[in-house]
Amino acid sequence: MDARAPHATATAHGDLPRKFASRAALVQALRPLLLSPASGLSPIRGGRAAAERRLAAIDPGAYGRSRNALDGAVTRLSPYIRHGVLTLAEVRDAVFAWLETSGAPRAAAAKLIAELGWRDYWQRLWHQLGDGIWHDREPLKTGHPAASYAAVLPADIQEGSTGLTCIDAFAAELIGSGWLHNHARLWLASYVVHWRRVRWQAGAQWFLQHLLDGDPASNALSWQWVASSFSSKPYIFNRANLERYGGQSLCARCPAARRGGPDVAGGCPFDADYEQLQQQLFPWATEAPPASAPAPQTPSPPPPAPEPSTASASGLAVSAGPLAPTGTSRPNPDPPQRPVLWIHGEALGPANPALRAYPGRPALFVFDSAWLTGTTTSGPPPSLKRLGFLAECLVELPVTIRHGDPAAELLAFAQRHGADGIVTSAAVDPRLAAIQAQLAGALPLTVLPPEPFVVLEQAVDLGRFSRYWRRAEARVWAAAGRGRP
Repeated sequence: MDARAPHATATAHGDLPRKFASRAALVQALRPLLLSPASGLSPIRGGRAAAERRLAAIDPGAYGRSRNALDGAVTRLSPYIRHGVLTLAEVRDAVFAWLETSGAPRAAAAKLIAELGWRDYWQRLWHQLGDGIWHDREPLKTGHPAASYAAVLPADIQEGSTGLTCIDAFAAELIGSGWLHNHARLWLASYVVHWRRVRWQAGAQWFLQHLLDGDPASNALSWQWVASSFSSKPYIFNRANLERYGGQSLCARCPAARRGGPDVAGGCPFDADYEQLQQQLFPWATEAPPASAPAPQTPSPPPPAPEPSTASASGLAVSAGPLAPTGTSRPNPDPPQRPVLWIHGEALGPANPALRAYPGRPALFVFDSAWLTGTTTSGPPPSLKRLGFLAECLVELPVTIRHGDPAAELLAFAQRHGADGIVTSAAVDPRLAAIQAQLAGALPLTVLPPEPFVVLEQAVDLGRFSRYWRRAEARVWAAAGRGRP
């Protein structure tokens, strides 16, 4: 941000503005940070105040009944959970409070609690695999060799100009709002991978660029589920499934749908039964055609999750017990007396353990210039909508905002304040772990764990969500005193 940006409050030492007269002024301040052409902000506002309003409005019962429909009662909490504006534990407790207040049985909230479990599961896998999430977990079950998939996403998909009304509408919403209903994510991912034969990594990177809740783990692993490199079979959909959960308006105004099915030139490629589509798309596959049941819906990021009864949720989660720090921290037996706090993108809320442990201490957030230019393993450069959402979260926190090299900026910040150490919160992202290691080599580093969603003292099999959930579900409910239905 340029301190000379119109209506932006100037700051010292090159710090980025924290106050803006309007969202338009915020856009002007953020544009210089991005190499790619910048559009406007998302209609979804960042920050704790917006998150709390959304959290207060959730209806777990309605969510469980209607989450698969595009107009269903999804929570839309995923952007706030992904960045720790709301922690997974806070959302869990809000669901339990709803049960107590409403008098509803445990079953009424079971679907939403399971979706939160999906988020915890993805984060545990990311902690275990690191950047390995970007590699096929298993061989594809499509009958096509991996080398036959294109490495680059076609321009017509990115531009929303395929001529298929449903696909183009989903692409437009993704880019225009930075959010997409999980069922739409599923359909869009399936089209990219199976109808257009594009590598799942290309689609996952595209999503990650735009989604406000873009989390590399749930995103990449969910795309793998669609592709069948982390599931028993590829996920496909047909027109009947689309109309059942998305309504008939998309197909009603689609020229391709009016022409006929996939056997007609320019017809709808989805207008067939599953057996026909299976034969058309995967003639050499050995697996049975996928069931016509929809993939679950959730308030979360990219496509669904590995099992047709649920989908991926998003937020901050932990691995075995409180999440162990992923970076290397210098032994620091004596707590620092004059630390500075490093606030990163996984904990942008008041539950950040560093902010709680050291209230009033100087705190810094750094927009990583490598991330802004797409030169990290975390994916392509973020859209302005993603950047704006983060900025709106940050201006509600007692934190200085800068951009550049995080380790260099933090060490300079620590020197400026005469700090005897750096305190931060545990992170799962390997990029953040690498920064932790750099900091620990120069100053004592204390890494504090967030409140866990569920504590599992022993290692758990993460080969499939069902194996994790068999261990975790009872502990989640028991912790809330809801052991019985």
